[in-house]
Amino acid sequence: VRETLLLAGWFVCALVTGLADRNWQAYLRQTEQRALEAERTREEAALRRAGEERLRIARELHDSLTHSISIVKLQAGVAVHLARKRGEDVPPALLAIQEASGEAMRELRSTLQVLRTDEPAGTPALLVERARAAGLAVELTVTGEERPLPTPVDRAAYRIVQEALTNAARHAGPAKVDVHLDHEDGQLTVRVEDDGAADPSCPPAPGTGLTGMRERVTALGGTLEAAPRAEGGFAVRARLPLGERR
Repeated sequence: VRETLLLAGWFVCALVTGLADRNWQAYLRQTEQRALEAERTREEAALRRAGEERLRIARELHDSLTHSISIVKLQAGVAVHLARKRGEDVPPALLAIQEASGEAMRELRSTLQVLRTDEPAGTPALLVERARAAGLAVELTVTGEERPLPTPVDRAAYRIVQEALTNAARHAGPAKVDVHLDHEDGQLTVRVEDDGAADPSCPPAPGTGLTGMRERVTALGGTLEAAPRAEGGFAVRARLPLGERR
């Protein structure tokens, strides 16, 4: 009888322990699920606030800069028209103002479109074509198996190439620029390198462009290197994971 009671006690103890462990595992799963839901909710709220802030900035830029640039462009156009009507030579500075104001208006409209959508206005290949048409010696190389990219990765790659080409056009001088997109398993590697005037002993101060580039890459769980090359010139290398970051 004693042995029977002992076995029954062990059986009950094992049963209770198993039930307790199963309940504990269920509790842990529920806690983890609630944590994931809370994180997802916070991310959605952050994205919503960021979208609202972009729209606010777009409205401010439209209401202030668009009007001012339009006035400058209009006045320059009128001055050019009157000078030509009188048969006078148009001052080069006035023509430069007219052209610059028109270009500023086009850039502003493009910026407003980006702020309202936050979507790439093209592809890295289109950026390379535009830079080449503007006089920059740039080549594009794509390796690996191309595939549709997640929207955040596609957007980040476009902005990285855009910012790197802009910096090369401004600071590299008469240089050759190589843009390389490498589609690997699980990640996209973006490299933009030039053989310009950058000096390895004088690293550039991080400006708004590089800071924004690094923030985009970090948000995707990737890595970014942006520094002068040992052999001269400047290099931007970004590794972007293709999977969603939890």
